[in-house]
Amino acid sequence: MFDSQGQFTELYDWITKTNPQAVAEVQGSSAEEDVNGLVYFYQTEMGALLIWSIGGLPVNEEDCGSSIFAMHIHEGESCSSTYEGDKTPAPTGAFPNAGGHYNPYGCPHPYHAGDLPPLFSNGGYAFGAVLTSRFGVEEVLGKVVIIHGGPDDFKTQPSGNSGPMIACGPIRRIE
Repeated sequence: MFDSQGQFTELYDWITKTNPQAVAEVQGSSAEEDVNGLVYFYQTEMGALLIWSIGGLPVNEEDCGSSIFAMHIHEGESCSSTYEGDKTPAPTGAFPNAGGHYNPYGCPHPYHAGDLPPLFSNGGYAFGAVLTSRFGVEEVLGKVVIIHGGPDDFKTQPSGNSGPMIACGPIRRIE
C-alpha cells in the first residue's frame, strides 16, 4: 500500500481507489442544529485513517477568538437526546448516552484511544485527516464521534475540559 514514509501521492492514490469501511454521520445537538458532516474510517496497514468534513460549526468573529473544537470517539452507542431506560429528555445540547472517551487501555487523557486532533474551523467548516494506531476500525464500530464546543486542553482529566457536546454521530459499517 504505502511505506512508513507515507508519501502523500501514494496515500492519495490509495484513498481514491479504496472505499471506507465505516462512516459517522455527525449531526448537531438541539443547541447547535447547523453542525453536520461526515467522518470516514479506513483500515490501513499502518492503522486507522480518519478523514472528516464538518460544516455549520459555530463561528467566532473575534480576531483571536477560539474556532477550535475538540473531537473524540466516545464509548457510548447512541446519540439520543434522551436518557436510555427512562427516556427523560437531557439538557439542551446534551448526548447523555455518549459515555466517556473510548479508552480500552485505561490511559490518562490525552492518551485515550479515542482522543483525536482538534477541528480548526474556517468560517464554520473544518476538514482534516489523521492516521492512528490507537484503534482499528472494527474496534470502534457502534461507538460515537463527538464534537465538543471548545478546544481540548490536552491535560485536564478525564476529558480535556473541552466544553459541551455539540454534535454526535454513530460509527457505522459501510456495506
